[in-house]
Amino acid sequence: MRQQADGTGAAGSPDPVDVRIAGRLAQLRAERGWSLGELAERSGVSRSTLSRAERAEISPTASLLNRLCHVYGRTMSRLLGEVEAQAAPVVRAGEQSVWEDRASGFVRRSVSPPHPALRGELVEGRLAAGADLSYDRPPVAGLEQHLWVLEGALEVTADGVAHHLDAGDCLRLRVWGPTRFRCAGDDEVRYVLAVVLP
Repeated sequence: MRQQADGTGAAGSPDPVDVRIAGRLAQLRAERGWSLGELAERSGVSRSTLSRAERAEISPTASLLNRLCHVYGRTMSRLLGEVEAQAAPVVRAGEQSVWEDRASGFVRRSVSPPHPALRGELVEGRLAAGADLSYDRPPVAGLEQHLWVLEGALEVTADGVAHHLDAGDCLRLRVWGPTRFRCAGDDEVRYVLAVVLP
């Protein structure tokens, strides 16, 4: 039986996206010549969790991927884009990669995935009612983000300052430290996130 990173069981075979993510994570570590122990020290993630993530025995959480992206110097979208087919100029709705962190209630659609010739990307995010998602650091220091709420209410905390956003509101920031995204209403919140590399 496959388990999620939070330890809760999930029946069935591994998700194909999780399998591709696992392979890419193992490849990134191998490219640097790091042991699991070295990666554990750099990321603050246990060796056993890293090992299971690289074998697709667990579905990695957004927090875990964020820590690894920080170590590898890439955004989460870039990592997820690296496990998809070669990017095309037009990304059809049915071809957009969707990834879910079941443990936190976060669903992420890569609307405009990273491309080697472009510095920006576009993501649709959805947080279930009551969902609360925290990152201890940005994947890339100084990452520029523009967050536009489409439906619901979202509270974003960055640099120790909480911002309450309702539908139509847009938050613009550069991310240097911890961030927190919390669904602030009784219903799901849906937003668009534009990410620009520094």
